[in-house]
Amino acid sequence: MFRNPDPSDLMWARARELMAQAERMRHQFFHLAATARREASWEPPADVFEDEREVVVVIALPGVPEERVEVTREDGVLVVRAERTLPLANGRHVVRQLEIPYGVFERRIRLPGVRLDAAHQQLVDGCIVLRLRKLI
Repeated sequence: MFRNPDPSDLMWARARELMAQAERMRHQFFHLAATARREASWEPPADVFEDEREVVVVIALPGVPEERVEVTREDGVLVVRAERTLPLANGRHVVRQLEIPYGVFERRIRLPGVRLDAAHQQLVDGCIVLRLRKLI
């Protein structure tokens, strides 16, 4: 026979779900990168696509100019570094809400074990799009 769930059980289940979601967001946006700088950094979200010809990496970088993005490869890992400065940091404005991360960031993405040509990068709608052509 089915019984109605206890409301307190539902409340605690929802609280655990929200805590897990908050931890995932904290890891995504505010984790300490293992860099020589030892500065707090954030990790932007990324999508990786692959077909028989290329690997395409799309990284969300709101407010970061393309010329400030540094892209390197280290031991089969694509490394993207830059800094998103705090907008309107002129002293006149008071921060009322701050959800978009800023500061130094580094994103490391493991590449497939194939030879890849140098990345072609382009800023599109606030995302850096990196195209790596597969070498046969």
